[in-house]
Amino acid sequence: MSEHLPPTIDPVAAARWHAMVPQASPWLHEEVARRMQDRLQWIVKPPAAWCDWDPVRGGIEGHALVGQRFAQAASHIAETSSPAGEAAAQAHFGKAWWSPARWSSAAPRFGVPPDGGVQMLWSNMALHMAADPQALIARWHKALAVDGYLMFSCLGPDTLRELRALYAALDWPAPGHAMTDMHDWGDMLVQAGFAEPVMDMERIVLTFATPARLLQELRGLGRNLHPQRFTALRGRRWHANLEQALAERLADARQGGQLALTFEIVYGHAFKPTPRVRMEGSSAVALQDMRDMLRAGRHRER
Repeated sequence: MSEHLPPTIDPVAAARWHAMVPQASPWLHEEVARRMQDRLQWIVKPPAAWCDWDPVRGGIEGHALVGQRFAQAASHIAETSSPAGEAAAQAHFGKAWWSPARWSSAAPRFGVPPDGGVQMLWSNMALHMAADPQALIARWHKALAVDGYLMFSCLGPDTLRELRALYAALDWPAPGHAMTDMHDWGDMLVQAGFAEPVMDMERIVLTFATPARLLQELRGLGRNLHPQRFTALRGRRWHANLEQALAERLADARQGGQLALTFEIVYGHAFKPTPRVRMEGSSAVALQDMRDMLRAGRHRER
């Protein structure tokens, strides 16, 4: 585990959440994946190989969109959430021997790619649920080849601001763990060895006809990983009070009286530069990094 972990994420609760396998990717995740893949049009050199990190929850349809854009590239599917998640990824993305699609394009490779094995790593809506995000970013950096690039999205601190205000007004514990600001994500990328991180954000407002529908959607998007969350089971009376409070406080006249929730979406992009050796009396360099430096040197000589 990294030295500095998110102060409001319970690692045990996070592990339980990741072990749950959704039947389908959440609508919001698919929408964010669609918006993020639009940004790939600015990529000049397409990757020879790319990796989708935890795509079952991150966006099954989004994976297909990226695959269509980079149809000639080899694809890796790294479903690291749980063994059940790996099986679900095989079922969703594996191509049966009799399928015409198996012969029209390369079959995906399952598992974490080898060190330096891909030129693009794609991660949609995963980082904000990681108990050790710095370790996860380091794994991404390790999988990328030199000059490869990272594309990711996650939720930002303005997410569920209406729900957080409601809980605070009722003197209830926070409804969710705190989200990291995009500038802090940029700092973590630099610390992990990435270069020139570009961060931006947008807000998406979702509306719901009823409190029950709102709560149903939230259950699919995540869980409360806060260490000080209420750990026992809530009663029916509390649940009824929650639905009443949602109906009274989240109704938005601008949205036709529907219940409105804000989601802050953070987008990040960075690339992996040629590693530099810090010269000391004695310096240790990873074998893969040494190969990358020698390869880069040969390119410059030509």
